[in-house]
Amino acid sequence: MSSTTVRQAAIFAVTSCRSIEKPLSFLETPAKEIFGSNTFGDAVMRDRLPKSVYQALQQTIRNGRRLDPGAADVVATAMKDWAIEKGATHYAHVFYPLTGLTAEKHDSFLAPDGNGGAIAEFTGRQLIQGEPDASSFPSGGLRATFEARGYTAWDVTSPAYLMENPNGTTLCIPTAFCAWTGESLDNKTPLLRSMQALNRQAQRLLKLFGEDESEYVYATAGPEQEYFLIDRNFYFARLDLTICGRTLFGERPAKGQEFEDQYFGTIPERVLAYMHDVDRQLYKLGVPVKTRHNEVAPSQYEIAPVYENANVAADHQHVVMTILRSTAAKYGLVCLLHEKPFAGINGSGKHLNWSLGTTKMNLLEPGHTPHENMQFLVFCLAAIRAVHRWAKLLRMTVAYSANDHRLGANEAPPAIVSVFLGDMLTEIFERIENGGDSRAKAAGMLEIGVDTLPPLPKDAGDRNRTSPFAFTGNKFEFRAVGSSQSIAAPLMVLNTIMAESLDDIATKLEKSARGDRAKIAAAVKEVLKSVFKEHKAVIFNGDNYAAEWHAEAARRGLPNYRNTVEALEAIAGDEAAAALFEKYGVLSKREFRSRVEIAVERYAKDINTEARLCHDIARSIVLPAAYRYQGELASTAAAMKQAGREADLSSLDRMTGLVSALEKAVADLELAVDSKGNGSPIERAKRCRDSIIPSMTLVREIADRLEGIVADDLWPLPTYQEILFIR
Repeated sequence: MSSTTVRQAAIFAVTSCRSIEKPLSFLETPAKEIFGSNTFGDAVMRDRLPKSVYQALQQTIRNGRRLDPGAADVVATAMKDWAIEKGATHYAHVFYPLTGLTAEKHDSFLAPDGNGGAIAEFTGRQLIQGEPDASSFPSGGLRATFEARGYTAWDVTSPAYLMENPNGTTLCIPTAFCAWTGESLDNKTPLLRSMQALNRQAQRLLKLFGEDESEYVYATAGPEQEYFLIDRNFYFARLDLTICGRTLFGERPAKGQEFEDQYFGTIPERVLAYMHDVDRQLYKLGVPVKTRHNEVAPSQYEIAPVYENANVAADHQHVVMTILRSTAAKYGLVCLLHEKPFAGINGSGKHLNWSLGTTKMNLLEPGHTPHENMQFLVFCLAAIRAVHRWAKLLRMTVAYSANDHRLGANEAPPAIVSVFLGDMLTEIFERIENGGDSRAKAAGMLEIGVDTLPPLPKDAGDRNRTSPFAFTGNKFEFRAVGSSQSIAAPLMVLNTIMAESLDDIATKLEKSARGDRAKIAAAVKEVLKSVFKEHKAVIFNGDNYAAEWHAEAARRGLPNYRNTVEALEAIAGDEAAAALFEKYGVLSKREFRSRVEIAVERYAKDINTEARLCHDIARSIVLPAAYRYQGELASTAAAMKQAGREADLSSLDRMTGLVSALEKAVADLELAVDSKGNGSPIERAKRCRDSIIPSMTLVREIADRLEGIVADDLWPLPTYQEILFIR
């Protein structure tokens, strides 16, 4: 079958697609009844565990107390019985290595009984500890190839859950993953460490404000996941999508997103059926998904949860990505999580809503009178200080090749890390700095001017969708996080830099108040004044896309690392950053440097993979199509000449020029890819950025021009117009 026939068959398959899934019915089983039904959560534990064991577990989950190992056998038996009753045959320690993906090792519950039969067995030791091979995951030099021993350790704070498959069910146990040396090889371990550090420093401040018996303070998170859905027939007809997750070729369609008619539009029936299925599965797993809607670009959508404990939210985000991908096949679709699957239209992010608090209070909740809420102002200012002081680290957490395609474009925040506070909070802090009354304007009511519509409560400040780190009412939204990445690393950095900031402010207040709570109010005002003055340069409430802001940011001394290589190079030798993580017990210096090295190596691997595929598609698919059309033009010109008519050779000349240019560009790309180069990992990454990417870009530019010229029946690749608009 020719490539053109494959393309036509894909279009036919898309237009005639019908879901094979039986329609879901929330009438038979309401959503509230299935929520958490496949989770070994609080209700199941309370029902199945002895009271003493249940209470011990709750002390660990809610207050960070060390778990009694003796309880493990009891929990394991209860967990096994519950899982088997629900059809489970295997259990899996699920962990999150530095690939950014989910990993799991499955083991059967069955064990030989010695009499030719089998019994179901699951011990406390099997629950607490697993042993996957640690040598085949990225380690950044922490592990040599022959140093293979690694351990997974049960994370009791994140509920175990059941993953259903048409042919069986598996009990999934969230775990941390470390080497035989005890060094972290995953994203969960440092996240948990950072949450401990955050709690310790937050407790110091709360004690100063009179909260002597404060509950455990934990970070909360709620990531908004953007994604594309396309028909799987188009997906499998595009090697670049199947291997790289994005299109390496593709001329801009006649219509993109310029009409602004996709955003929050009516969800297509096929897509809505898929969304219902995704929601149902996530409800069973206790994932508190709340929102779904069309996003800005054609065929782009979003799902967002209510925010929850940051560690659980990070685990749930991996589950969400897994369910989004696996469910799509049921409806003849493919879910694309790449940050920029299609050039010329918006890419996808994962806006990370972050806050901190206890089960009783949100420490970033300003209340109705934030100017009087000194505790809120201190925690808010600590976050501002953290972002200003450690902007490099935040930029590092979102630095990888796929995110380079969207950061700085008019669809995502720029690489300059700044904070949006809004007019009211900015005014409060400015008044404090100037020694005046901290009162600011009230929110008031919004009058729409239509009698039948009710007056609406009006926030005191607008929202800013161009800011990378924006205060949005009772939380901050880190908008630079990419759609495909784990949120664990950004959360780990946010928690750590916040812990350092709280430590600094608490130390200042303790020194000023000297244990006298009567002096705390005056001390707080002085600290707010001095810290705001030192770190207010990071606050910007305007248009982050404007060229004027980039110039202003440079004058303020804010760093602007425009691509991954710049960001990673800046942090690689930063001793202060390494010392920060070591001080708060989050990462040792070796662990920190290993993560930077892994990120640098991953960048080079990504670019080299894309470059090799770009070369292969251009050489074996695009050029042959161009040759065929060039031949048709030449035959037409020869026939015209033989008939005694003058032929217009402009089209043939244009094709010949483009074909020649593409042949040269492909040869240059091949040379760039083959020039391996020596030097450090960062030097190899620079070669990818400075040599390979420009060569790929040129190949694409010429190929895309050819797409607009070559006869449609000869063009082999499904086009943007077909992929994005035929549903």
